[in-house]
Amino acid sequence: MKKFLTQGRLAALIVAAVLVIDQVIKIAVKTNMFLHEHIRITDWFYIYFTENNGMAFGLEIFAKIFLTLFRIVAVILITWYLARIVRQSEKVKNGYIVCLSLILAGAVGNIIDCVFYGEVFSASTHTQIASWVPVGQGYADWLHGKVVDMFYFPIIDTYWPDWMPFVGGEHFIFFSPIFNFADASISCGIIALLLFYSRYLNDMTKSSPEKKQVK
Repeated sequence: MKKFLTQGRLAALIVAAVLVIDQVIKIAVKTNMFLHEHIRITDWFYIYFTENNGMAFGLEIFAKIFLTLFRIVAVILITWYLARIVRQSEKVKNGYIVCLSLILAGAVGNIIDCVFYGEVFSASTHTQIASWVPVGQGYADWLHGKVVDMFYFPIIDTYWPDWMPFVGGEHFIFFSPIFNFADASISCGIIALLLFYSRYLNDMTKSSPEKKQVK
């Protein structure tokens, strides 16, 4: 019972901390920067304000409303699963709880943008910085808000040599996606799961979780 309470609090603390950090950064960027304005931190790290309608790292594959609803369903399923395994706390290591909590928090963080930002913020443009507006007077309807991204790491920013076929002379940026704190939380959670709990995840596909123990 004690471990159940501890792991439940751990999950809640991680989700709350990620959401607060994520939203503070997004709101600060959105209400203080023009769209596509950038701040140079180093040659390989910029704060670059952009918005996207799609998935993590600016990918756009499906319609906006579908993506938002998909995120909400995914969050419900992850929350249900996390609550279920926390109740089986004697079988689950804290690290596994941390990974799932990071993924859940990141997903919720981006859902907040999609659901609410369009209703409570004016539009961000190259000449206008967004501001808070009365609910319903924002730049988009419910579920159609844009996700705020700002972290940009052009670690390698150069040009392909002219002698290279097809791409010679073209601009090349290694890792060009711009992402936010929620995206980073999801990525860290997934990477940690694959690195440290891949065996457990593989076992779960073969038998019920109740019969397996996180190694």
